[in-house]
Amino acid sequence: MVVIRLARGGSKKRPFYTIVAANRSDRRDGRFIERIGFYNPVAPEGTEALRIALDRLEYWKGQGAQLSPTVARLAKEYAQQQAA
Repeated sequence: MVVIRLARGGSKKRPFYTIVAANRSDRRDGRFIERIGFYNPVAPEGTEALRIALDRLEYWKGQGAQLSPTVARLAKEYAQQQAA
């Protein structure tokens, strides 16, 4: 089963996450199928903290991929931001 989730990167106390489509059985920061976007929770003011390729997200959801709760929240937030 494919799941869309966050893969952690960055250094200690400076997290940086990539949003990836991966097999559920693969490790969190391990192998993935496709990189869909990124999330930087500690981005300085005025820089881009979140980017998601919504077309690829919809493609994977159409293929039966499950979204993690955090990615679902971020995707909803990003879609509202793009609509405004």
